[in-house]
Amino acid sequence: MPPPDETLADPDTPFAVVELSRAQRNAERLARRMLDLGVSLRPHTKTAKALPATALMHAGKPGPITVSTLAEAEAFADSGYTDITYAVGIDPHKLPRVIALLRRGITVRVLLDSVAQASAVTAAAREAGLRIPSLIEVDCDGHRGGVLSDDPALLAIGRQLHDCLDGVLVHAGESYFATTAAAQREAAAHERDVAVAAAQRLRDEGLYAGTVSVGSTPTAHAADDLAGITEVRAGNYIFFDLVMAGLGVCRVEDLALSVVVTVIGHRPERGWILTDGGWMALSRDRGTANQAVDQGYGLVADLDGTLLPGLVVTGASQEHGILTARDGHPLPDLPIGTRLRVLPNHACATAAQHASYRIAENGHLTDTWQRISGW
Repeated sequence: MPPPDETLADPDTPFAVVELSRAQRNAERLARRMLDLGVSLRPHTKTAKALPATALMHAGKPGPITVSTLAEAEAFADSGYTDITYAVGIDPHKLPRVIALLRRGITVRVLLDSVAQASAVTAAAREAGLRIPSLIEVDCDGHRGGVLSDDPALLAIGRQLHDCLDGVLVHAGESYFATTAAAQREAAAHERDVAVAAAQRLRDEGLYAGTVSVGSTPTAHAADDLAGITEVRAGNYIFFDLVMAGLGVCRVEDLALSVVVTVIGHRPERGWILTDGGWMALSRDRGTANQAVDQGYGLVADLDGTLLPGLVVTGASQEHGILTARDGHPLPDLPIGTRLRVLPNHACATAAQHASYRIAENGHLTDTWQRISGW
């Protein structure tokens, strides 16, 4: 626990801070939406990778989750979570860790999109004498991995998995480039339709498809009809970020994560203010670069969270951030030692630069959340 009455002015910078009330509000917003749509929410822990953050997403009790590493799966299993989907294509070398979790009574679903992976899973299951529940990744938009819903490989994988087949998983990754509410609704509908069609193809062949899983932060907030879907996955929403704000999924005021930095120098001839927050603190992610408004490496606020007009992190080396003014705004007078908060482009990437988060409530630091590390 932080010392009594510690504030954002006390710890050494740079450090990551989470506004608890905003994270709580973000979690409740999506939980209500999924309840209204009648589907289960399986939050993705990849953004925060912290047990207390995931507890917010499940109203304080362990529930179904999605993870991006087996280290997350193991840490959450140790904390009472028993229903876990490992949503990265399975490396056969990692199957012994999956089997160890299954033997503890933890349900761990693996993800795959090839007959080779399916063969490795069934061989490992047969040798271990247990079922390894597996989801076939289906590609709905060409964003990353997966088989097409009408590809003969879908059925070939399903047959190879046999008793290990658990269903299908779809991720509308291109929704992160859907710049209007209508486009996001269309992406959500397409994601749903592809997932339902793939599951039905498997069922028509007498194969099991109990899980029909979809999700991304944009489509989870845009979907208005999830008929045929059993669960929705999303993770970024617990913190949100400038990419999501640029898409209109949230407001800048909803961003729960920021990085506190300190002014350490000035280059008036170049219009620069220097801080101790470089890409090691902010990440190199430039996710807003292709949006209507490029937010550089992040927007700048004072310690109260009020944005400083026109001030943007436009450059970042390893340990230095460069702040400049845009849109005709004057460069503010910020003396050396001034503390600022930087709102990130991509919360997942910025969070990954930090081993822990300081938790802020009403201007005071009340707790520290540790991030789960490792793979």
